[in-house]
Amino acid sequence: MTEMTTRTGLAIDSRLATFLETEVLAPLGRDCESFWQGFAALLDDFAPRNRELLAKRETLQARIDAWHGERAGQPHDAAAYKAFLTEIGYLVPEPGDFQIGTQNVDPEIATMAGPQLVVPILNARFLLNAANARWGSLYDAFYGTDALDAPPARPGGYDEARGAAVIARGRQFLDSTFPLASGASWADLTGRDAITLADPAQHVGKTEKGVLLRNNGLHIEVVFDGSTPVGATDKAGIADIIVESALTTIADCEDSVAAVDAEDKLLAYTNWLGIIRGDLSESFEKGGVTLTRSLAGDKTYTDNHGTTHTLKGRSLMFVRNVGHLMTNPAIRLPDGSEIPEGIMDAVFTSAISSLDVEGHGKFGNSRCGSIYIVKPKMHGPEECAFTNDLFDAVEDLLGLPRHTIKVGVMDEERRTSANLSACIHAVKDRIVFINTGFLDRTGDEIHTSMRAGPMLRKGAMKGSDWLKAYEARNVAIGLAHGLSGRAQIGKGMWAAPDLMGQMMVEKIGHLRAGANTAWVPSPTAATLHALHYHQENVYAVQKTLPEPMGLDALLSIPLADGVNWSEAEIAEELDNNCQGLLGYVVRWIDQGVGCSKVPDINDVGLMEDRATLRISSQHIANWLLHGVVNEAQVMASLARMAAKVDAQNAGDALYEPLTGNEDGAAFSAAKALIFQGVGQPSGYTEPLLHAWRLKKKAG
Repeated sequence: MTEMTTRTGLAIDSRLATFLETEVLAPLGRDCESFWQGFAALLDDFAPRNRELLAKRETLQARIDAWHGERAGQPHDAAAYKAFLTEIGYLVPEPGDFQIGTQNVDPEIATMAGPQLVVPILNARFLLNAANARWGSLYDAFYGTDALDAPPARPGGYDEARGAAVIARGRQFLDSTFPLASGASWADLTGRDAITLADPAQHVGKTEKGVLLRNNGLHIEVVFDGSTPVGATDKAGIADIIVESALTTIADCEDSVAAVDAEDKLLAYTNWLGIIRGDLSESFEKGGVTLTRSLAGDKTYTDNHGTTHTLKGRSLMFVRNVGHLMTNPAIRLPDGSEIPEGIMDAVFTSAISSLDVEGHGKFGNSRCGSIYIVKPKMHGPEECAFTNDLFDAVEDLLGLPRHTIKVGVMDEERRTSANLSACIHAVKDRIVFINTGFLDRTGDEIHTSMRAGPMLRKGAMKGSDWLKAYEARNVAIGLAHGLSGRAQIGKGMWAAPDLMGQMMVEKIGHLRAGANTAWVPSPTAATLHALHYHQENVYAVQKTLPEPMGLDALLSIPLADGVNWSEAEIAEELDNNCQGLLGYVVRWIDQGVGCSKVPDINDVGLMEDRATLRISSQHIANWLLHGVVNEAQVMASLARMAAKVDAQNAGDALYEPLTGNEDGAAFSAAKALIFQGVGQPSGYTEPLLHAWRLKKKAG
């Protein structure tokens, strides 16, 4: 049973209250009573506004549903549809020409281009791995993945043949990125003293065991160490190539975690505190040995004039708060209702981050005195303006200068995409990030137009007009409003951590589309993807891109007009959706795992989070609504896929089988997500997931 305590009319989980007062407010020198009074006043203002914004979402959706319902069976009239969306306030006037005014932004965000990690904040080990992924071994990344075009390593120790292939590939990278003045190859080098670059400006200095080089703003360290097995057998004595990799990392309180109550939120905030203070550590067993992981220190080097400098040894950290939708029982308002979780996150994560701003951390996160919060799932400029006002109020509550709190806007909802300029304008003095996400954005695309007709198959949607327009407009609008050189314009996740060879072929497309950051699923993937940023100068690419296109393509609806699928095609699509849905839900509900490598229907491991669930459940709900499939077909598919998911998880000692447990929380949640999908707010999965997870935790 949760023990609650009272602060200024608020009922707060006692552990959470104690944590904030002793671990955060006391070191900051803040008066606890004044803080709680200010927090209560903030909630009096913003909790009702939060509810009003959610009500407006439902009002707009009801009107869109009715519009499509009245035109059932008629061809879609794009012009009339656009006029209707304008009439109801779904589309708002453009704000006109403007440039963002964000100040005090760290170079990792503003002027450097490179990979970005997103990591579940509840898992301290993963969080540390991600924070430490600022630097990664290129040799390890090639040796252990299929990014190297060579036979896989033989089992039973170091494979010298594969090692030689890794070294050769590393030399190719050095030759193409840091050519030698003589025109010779790095493969011919005999030692670090013989290095003379064709472009001397690329030579930054020397480290204890190597040389530090820079290209397109990113560093690499060529390590010369004859005491290691690789260095001892290398003609030049090169033991490794260390690549500056994950410039930034998002510690995620949202889609990648299963956080439903005070216990979960306390763990999230405790781990964030450990990152900010610099003392987070995690011990674990590996090979019968206890290992302890902690945050990496900085990298020291001496420049060409003999002056010593340091480079950050860790990613610059964002924290992703939850969106406006959910509430949490960790704090209850004076009327007994649960606190809006997004407001709680804004206050708690900012309070913790204030320790960094005021110099209480071991290492320091932002060297510019900024706090970086990613805000997901906002619908349109009103909700962005609400976040801006909320962050103003949090700054006042904590005594922070205006616009200390920066915001990253996830462009993953249709009303935000259609009004992106106005959304950016609403946060123009604190925005540092815009990003796209196919899965959530497609889930909202389906839900918004749920009653317009049956949708294309998920795979076909990737080639649809609206998606191409969405990706292109996000970059073009960001550039038009001055984000280049001041903020990140991002692209979404490469979901297959085991398919690094394919990633190296495809993901460079994100840079060529003008994105100066893109998401990767692991530190190893960050090291490999970093090579793309040496290959392409994103800021040069951005100068060649076209102006933003109009709205017509974005507002096209991915309907399956005139498509007649075979029974086999329908069953294939249904099985694909049900397998992905069950594979994710069973871990979320039963084990509280919000993101993990989940095998897909073809047994390919994909990094899955709630966005996967949203698109799958909404797609089935749409096909059910329009009679493409019926309840019996869905239940048959769920039964087939439950058996497959059980088999895929047979090696997990903590796994609870779905087959034979159809009344259990996980299978029940899966059914609810599908059969109640039409009625879920914006098609979100959180209300049902939270309800069933809480039941599971209660036993």
